[in-house]
Amino acid sequence: MAWQPKHWTAQQLEERRLAAGRLLRRGQLSQAEVARRVGVSEASVSRWARRLHEAGGRTRGLKARPRTGRPSKLSPGEWRQVAELVKAGARTCGFPTERWTLTRVAHLIHRTFGVRYHPNYLAERLHRLGLSPQQPRTRAKERDDALVEAWLKRDWPRIKRGLEEAGGPLPSWTRQVVRFGPA
Repeated sequence: MAWQPKHWTAQQLEERRLAAGRLLRRGQLSQAEVARRVGVSEASVSRWARRLHEAGGRTRGLKARPRTGRPSKLSPGEWRQVAELVKAGARTCGFPTERWTLTRVAHLIHRTFGVRYHPNYLAERLHRLGLSPQQPRTRAKERDDALVEAWLKRDWPRIKRGLEEAGGPLPSWTRQVVRFGPA
């Protein structure tokens, strides 16, 4: 099986359509075989064949169309600046904690550039900048790892033996303690 990327770029999609178009123009393969070779459905190849026919056999009908839409309110350089600010840390940018949220990024953009973005529309853009959501590990501040390890070595085996001897059910988290506890 050929490697296929998870997300195709517009250029990769166009190259695949053009490759299928060349195979279709030769007329040596069926649409089903072309579909197998380029890794798409027969319906897609059928659609491409129709476009090819409508364009008089020329592959221009298979070329990517320009993507229109509202231009970004920030320039590429300004987006890079946003990424640098986010990487510098939330406290550096004047927030009380180090946790970044989309709302905080929206406030940062508004404060820095005077441009308003709704937080719901920032996630994809930040992902394209190489930033991804990170979930901090939740861990009690008071946790004492040495004390937990000592309890697992000293007290837990005694408690477990007592439960087994009494014929009582073991707690549901027993498997986790055994699996993740010290050896």
